[in-house]
Amino acid sequence: MSEIEQGGCACGAVRYTLKPGYRLKPYACHCSDCQKRTGTAFSHHMLVMRADLELTGELDRGRMTQPSGAISTISGCPQCKSRIMAENSTRAGTASLRVGTLDRAGRFPPAAHLWVKSKQPWLVLPDEVPQLDEQPRAQEDWIELLGIK
Repeated sequence: MSEIEQGGCACGAVRYTLKPGYRLKPYACHCSDCQKRTGTAFSHHMLVMRADLELTGELDRGRMTQPSGAISTISGCPQCKSRIMAENSTRAGTASLRVGTLDRAGRFPPAAHLWVKSKQPWLVLPDEVPQLDEQPRAQEDWIELLGIK
């Protein structure tokens, strides 16, 4: 993607610039962990290169061990508690950016829905968008599903 995007937390204490670079298309995750963490039906992510993300403001960090054993480091605003991104110990150099924190978030609808076997039954997903019961396991499968072509 060739455009600069900007975003930040709800109160404005944390801002970021996402430089042009390698990004995967956004996806919605309906797993029960994401539902618990967000307090809603799903989370909306975009995998980006961490080096392309320039942050200003203080970040609060928390860690969680994923069911796979990977360690997820979640970063957000210490004041308003908006979650900005997560970094996974198995994907060095990348960050999972929360799409809703982008200033122009509406430009980035989910290109796929993952963990739909855990989705809330009242949520209707668009038929034309890929839906996976779980998630891709191999890096190649992630790129095939969400890669920029």
